[in-house]
Parts: sequence; structure tokens; C-alpha cells
Amino acid sequence: MTRTPPAAEQAVLRRVRRWLWAFVVCLVLSGLTAFPLETETRWLAELATGPAAPVTDHLPGVLEWIERIRDGVADTGARYPFLAYGTDWLAFAHLVIAAAFWGPIKDPVRNIWVVRWAVLACAGVIPLALVCGPLRGIPLYWRFIDMSFGIVGVLPLLVVLRALRPLDRAAGAATVAG
Repeated sequence: MTRTPPAAEQAVLRRVRRWLWAFVVCLVLSGLTAFPLETETRWLAELATGPAAPVTDHLPGVLEWIERIRDGVADTGARYPFLAYGTDWLAFAHLVIAAAFWGPIKDPVRNIWVVRWAVLACAGVIPLALVCGPLRGIPLYWRFIDMSFGIVGVLPLLVVLRALRPLDRAAGAATVAG
């Protein structure tokens, strides 16, 4: 027979689930954006030369990089469309990782390991950007943008881990005692 958590525990679990849902929604949206890269890069270049032109006028290197990305994605799509299959797999990986959060959403304490694993994955974004970015000719400022995804992604996960800490300890103590 399972015990009903006290009201305070229920409140913590509701808050944790809200943070996890927010993380999952962002992960799904991030994944879905990996599909229409050619359209998105065209829109980004249009934004950079249109409404955002005052910003890019002061940062000409950013505009040059955005246009280079747009042109590279378009040229690659026209000449080698099969390479987009790699970003299709990137999108799929985001969706699969998001699906893995069904366990923590359902039972956050029992599946806390998924949250801990995701923290490690977010941390891994930083060395990946720092090592692979220069190898691929990615400008430093763009690598900081890439690294920000790991930093922003880890924030809700750390909130979740902190909120779950007392419940996780209590569950561990109950397992040892039982």
C-alpha cells in the first residue's frame, strides 16, 4: 500500500512536474527547429537585414556569419540534400530525450537519475562547443550562443534536483528501513 504524501510533498511534486514539463516543451521545440533549417536560416537573415538591422549594423561580423550560414545551408540542401538527414536525427534525438522525461514527470523521486543524467548532458554542451567549434570554424561568439543552451537547460534541472533532495533522502531512508 502506498502512502499519500503530505500536502507539502504534493506541492513540491507539482512544482517539480511544472519545471520538468517546461524543460520537455523547450527540448521538443528545440528538436523541431532542427527540421526546417533552410527556412529558418533564411528567416534569420531576413530578420538580421530587416527589423534587426540596427543591431547587425553595429555587429557586421554577426550579419556576415548569419548570411554565411543561410548560404551554406541552402547550397548544401541544393547539392547534397542527404546531409540534412543528420539534422533530422538531431531532431529525433531531442524528441527521444524529451520522451525519457515521462518517467520523472510520472514519478520524479524514483526517476531522479534521468534528471541527473540530463544535468550531465547539459554540462557536456560546453566542452563540445569549445572543442568542436574551432574544428568546424565556428566563431567564438557563436560558440557562446551554443553553450548557452546547456546553461539555460541546466537551470530548471537544478531547481528540480534541489526540490527533490529532501524527498529523495526520505525515500532512501524508507528503503533502508523497510
